[in-house]
Amino acid sequence: MASISLPKHSLPSLLPTQKPRHSPSQNLPIFSKASQSQFYGLKLSNLSSLTIPSSSSLKTTIFAKVNKGQVPPSFTLKDQDGKNVSLSKFKGKPVVVYFYPADETPGCTKQACAFRDSYEKFKKAGAEVIGISGDDTSSHNAFAKKYRLPFTLLSDEGNKVRKEWGIPGDLFGALPGRQTYVLDKKGVVQLIYNNQFQPEKHIDETLKLLQSL
Repeated sequence: MASISLPKHSLPSLLPTQKPRHSPSQNLPIFSKASQSQFYGLKLSNLSSLTIPSSSSLKTTIFAKVNKGQVPPSFTLKDQDGKNVSLSKFKGKPVVVYFYPADETPGCTKQACAFRDSYEKFKKAGAEVIGISGDDTSSHNAFAKKYRLPFTLLSDEGNKVRKEWGIPGDLFGALPGRQTYVLDKKGVVQLIYNNQFQPEKHIDETLKLLQSL
């Protein structure tokens, strides 16, 4: 039987060429550039570097230290005008204290404007509204002026108060949490509400409780 011999150098060329497969990274970007503007909470300039930690690095969920029926730790922080404001100043009237991630982000702007638009209802209920984030006083001042916010914004630089109150972070701790508290006239917490992606719900739930006090 006749045999066919091939040149040695021609054999590899008959085999299909395959590109090596790369295993997916354990740290995957969450948002494309097209969807960055829809994210409620984080500064938009930081989204491109936001990653999901691998399963081995996930930490246990942090639960709030301040619970319903408790008096939360007091604090003194600077407001948008650079003046010191203490929580004890509001004793004797209901107080809405809401912690939010940052000024000028879509969700936080929507939340602040919703508090603004319902501010007369809060005043009618005899309540004060205080917003707290880690932004500095100049950022708060610009934010309040731009959106004509009639309530107090406090600067918690270093997130000291946020940590003392035990505000849980969102998205594996990559984001500062969005959490609202309602304190009664005695300074006792009557409501704790947490919702990162529906900021307007904070206003609805808060007003419902205030109107029942």
